Amino acid sequence: MFRSIILLACLASTFASDATHNNMLNVSSILITGTNKGIGLEFIRQLASLEPKIPNIIATCRDPDTAEELKSIAKASNNVHILKLDVTDYNSFDAFYAEVEKIVGESGLDILINNAGIAIMTPLDEVTPEEFRKNFEVNTIGPYMLARKLTPLIKVSHLKFIIAMSSTAGSVSSTSEILGGFPAYRASKAALNMITRTYGDHVKKDGITSVMMFPGWVKTELGGPGAVLEIPFSVGNMIKTISTLDAENNGCFIDYEGITVPW
Repeated sequence: MFRSIILLACLASTFASDATHNNMLNVSSILITGTNKGIGLEFIRQLASLEPKIPNIIATCRDPDTAEELKSIAKASNNVHILKLDVTDYNSFDAFYAEVEKIVGESGLDILINNAGIAIMTPLDEVTPEEFRKNFEVNTIGPYMLARKLTPLIKVSHLKFIIAMSSTAGSVSSTSEILGGFPAYRASKAALNMITRTYGDHVKKDGITSVMMFPGWVKTELGGPGAVLEIPFSVGNMIKTISTLDAENNGCFIDYEGITVPW
């Protein structure tokens, strides 16, 4: 499963990215969920350092009070807005929508990156119904409901992108012994791909482009120390890839470099 990623990593002479030096994203606003750590936090760090500045970068997490690194970035960058959000707290979505609308104004929301997620990796013979439900609630249902809620702001924007952070673990055609034993997580990511593409077909009439993106095997809590990609490298390349997307990419499942991932 990770063979192609390892090959790409070996070919790379450095994990440094030049994405922080040149703003390739012609956007006025971007919202990323799950930004208290890992990939989400690095997205905010790199986006905040782009020049010229993106006017509004919205970072969400469940508990902003404890997100010290995120608060530090926001303190140094007046274009970073931290909002509290639990993607499974649907009753809070009306108030959250109002907060986002106040920030982005008539320009709308150019890019939504549904990054928040969990990985309950219990083996096949031990996984419980509750673990299935939790994985689906956070990884599939929450991102879909949030995308649907924010669609009115997305469709009036300039770029109109919904990006779901997915995984090759959700690829039905590339199962492996490594991830074959984690059915709840795998199924939730496969379902995320399906619902993102299905909703993408529904809103493409509004000019919205929906894309599923695999960040690579990254050294996060989920990826573990054996992963081959450093977080800044993965995120830097995803920013580059996002900057190249257009309506022709609607419904695509791609990796951090824009390479198609098998369904």
